[in-house]
Amino acid sequence: MATPPIVRLGAVLLGLCALVACGRRDSDAAAPTPAAPTAPQVATPAPADAAHTRELRATAKDAYIWGFPIVEGYKSMYQQAVDRGGANFHAGFNEIGNVSQVATPKDTSIITPNSDTPYSFLWMDLRAEPVVISVPAIDAKRYFSVQLIDLYTYNFAYINRSVTDGKAGAFMIAGPDWKGETPKGVRQVFRAETQLAYALFRTQLFSPADLANVKRLQAQYKVQPLSAFLGTPAPPPAPAVAFPPYDAEKANGPGFFSYLNFLLQFAPADPSETELRQRFAAIGIAPGKPFDEASLPPADRDALAGGIADANQALEQFVATEVNTAKVASADLFGTRAALKNNYLYRFAGAKLGIYGNSASEADYQTYFVDAQGAPADASQHDYVLRFAKDQLPPTHAFWSVTLYDGKSKLLVDNPLNRYLINAAMLPKLKRDPDGGLTLYIQHASPGADKEANWLPAPAGPFYLVLRNYSPGQAVVDRTWQKPALTPVPRASSD
Repeated sequence: MATPPIVRLGAVLLGLCALVACGRRDSDAAAPTPAAPTAPQVATPAPADAAHTRELRATAKDAYIWGFPIVEGYKSMYQQAVDRGGANFHAGFNEIGNVSQVATPKDTSIITPNSDTPYSFLWMDLRAEPVVISVPAIDAKRYFSVQLIDLYTYNFAYINRSVTDGKAGAFMIAGPDWKGETPKGVRQVFRAETQLAYALFRTQLFSPADLANVKRLQAQYKVQPLSAFLGTPAPPPAPAVAFPPYDAEKANGPGFFSYLNFLLQFAPADPSETELRQRFAAIGIAPGKPFDEASLPPADRDALAGGIADANQALEQFVATEVNTAKVASADLFGTRAALKNNYLYRFAGAKLGIYGNSASEADYQTYFVDAQGAPADASQHDYVLRFAKDQLPPTHAFWSVTLYDGKSKLLVDNPLNRYLINAAMLPKLKRDPDGGLTLYIQHASPGADKEANWLPAPAGPFYLVLRNYSPGQAVVDRTWQKPALTPVPRASSD
């Protein structure tokens, strides 16, 4: 949904700062006073320095695991709501940007994107006052949701069919500092932990012919400041923010911590993290504090970089032993703070694998990073099939889909069919097996005209699949239904 790709387990794993903190020295820091000349001394290792380096590296590792989702989220925020000249800009803060088509390989602001539901994007600035989101009545056959996400990337609430009953309604999103009763005309109030938050709208598209209907619904999504919704005077505006440009190279090195410090000024500490934040403050991680990595001693910069490397190594181990073995499902990596129980490795993995994934209650994600033999999926080495036995399609209350992603970029794969997924809505056009099962062909070259309807094109290299299920059936939730294996098959001699 980019950082170095981290889906290949043998290589690297899957896929904000104030201006004074971005590559500048802290102007408030006093220049060091030159030491008086002394007699030459033989340098000897200092145990205290070694202990400092070890502690710095260990703290940097934990801070990177904890803070990566925040900084990775800033990439999307900056591209979608700040960088008005950029290719991925959608709308400014407190404005909805609708995208009428589904995601394609040209969409690069979010890794592992869903390509079943056209998105609408809303970045919310809740500092001055809450905002009110209004949604129209939506037919029971069409899936929709408004996923509400804070800066920590916790899914703190949803506006969906279970909340609206399919009827039109207005819902208020308030920041951590707002106090008051539910305003007249507002159906429900949702509270965000952070002053900046994200609303990600999904509206199901049944087919290309259905696009006009989706556009009509998107045009009816509405956001207003609370004062505008109530027709009352607006409060004083919040101070302007100088958002630093997002630079991937900087964000994936020690410069990461300057972005993190910038963002933390909009993210009040949760009481459960008081001691953690104090520990991070000991190495200079604090809300709005300048963090000039270039001014640090080389040993300290190396320790920070080492901590980042340690964090990514821990993630690689976690994905290999827990995710790829299905001990932990992708849907387990997303949810509220209470649901995740402050499991920062889970939240880190979720942001790396596909940031802004849905909570398990809203959607189920099952991934294929390796094949049935445990080898990384690689279409330069094998062709594959994914076969659903008769009557064993994914149980769902809405719809399911199988989407393919490039293992290096974590984005959709350009291909001659412009086909990036196979989903439930396509079933009438798919070719069934003689016994009533369904076989999908996952490979780089066409499997032949007689099988092309069921072909999901792969790159000539590493890839992965995500099986999504929106409003999944109980058999999916309790895992009594098991996904089929990704099976390598002999490649045709002409290939």
